[in-house]
Amino acid sequence: MNTEHNFFAPGRVNLIGDHTDYNGGLVLPVALSMGTYLTLSERDDNLCSFSSDNEQADFEIGETEMSKPHDCWVDYPLGVIKEFADRGYHFHGYNFHFRGNLPIGAALSSSASIEMVTAFALNALADNHFSTLELVKMAQHAENDFVGMNCGIMDQFASGFGKDGHAIALDCNTLNYEYVPLALDGLRFVICNSKKKRGLVDSAYNQRRQECEEALHILQQLVPIQHLCQLNMEQFQELSSQVSDQFSDTVLRRARHTISENERVKEAVQSLRKHDMTHFGQLMNASHASLRDDYEVSCPELDFLVEYAQQFEGVLGSRMTGAGFGGCTVTLIAENKIERFIEELGKAYEKKFGMEMEGYDS
Repeated sequence: MNTEHNFFAPGRVNLIGDHTDYNGGLVLPVALSMGTYLTLSERDDNLCSFSSDNEQADFEIGETEMSKPHDCWVDYPLGVIKEFADRGYHFHGYNFHFRGNLPIGAALSSSASIEMVTAFALNALADNHFSTLELVKMAQHAENDFVGMNCGIMDQFASGFGKDGHAIALDCNTLNYEYVPLALDGLRFVICNSKKKRGLVDSAYNQRRQECEEALHILQQLVPIQHLCQLNMEQFQELSSQVSDQFSDTVLRRARHTISENERVKEAVQSLRKHDMTHFGQLMNASHASLRDDYEVSCPELDFLVEYAQQFEGVLGSRMTGAGFGGCTVTLIAENKIERFIEELGKAYEKKFGMEMEGYDS
């Protein structure tokens, strides 16, 4: 009987700092207890078999099919396999069976979790040749180049480097990071899944990136920066006023969100260090407003969940999390209010949208 090997990689929720990662800024994710499990076993032929409990689909793929996308979930592990193949490692004759408890398309990094668990497994077959950071970079490149999703590095990094009881303050430009303890003292972060699926590859995500690049090109006429998040808000306001005729209203707002969100992450890290969770919650609220109004990546379902939460007793702050257009919110709430919060919000949401919301205590 062939030996089975088991691996796990977590999903993540970003507490604050969305759409800063690909603009060279800061993010503050935490790894979840939910994630993706992979059982890997050898085959007696040269095919790779991929199956999943979540998607209920099976694929058997030969060597000639390994290097081309199939436009479905199997592209995530295939992209990672290609990264290893490009470095001289070839894996054939294995069964890959995925299962997990991350909701698909909910902005909790199910795709990064699949990529990272595949990377961990292949690295074990390669005698752990690659460091965790190298695996993170390979997984991100697989999603960018093979899948076609132009994401930043945060999701793969949080999945690869997550640490229990800590958030990760990550500089996406330098990849310098530090673990920030989460001393919540009777508070919890609750995730609410709107159940509105989002297809990021086909959405406005890549358009937002292009708009940020346009803003960067305009500002580079005045200052030698490589990323928008190298500026603070005071600098941005001064510089953008000098070239205001070149900014459309839309591009100006995209840049304003990116730079102000980066500053909110800095403040949020300081709030955690000072155990000032009231201010942390205020920053979450401000982040959502910016994502909704300046970056325009929210939606009625997310806005409803956030606005309801912000008025609920015991809530310090709430915001959408992830790339947007659907997915989840994250709410900072008193621990003893969670059960009633999820129940009452769920009823109100179903009455409003006719969909069932799911709540997760992170």
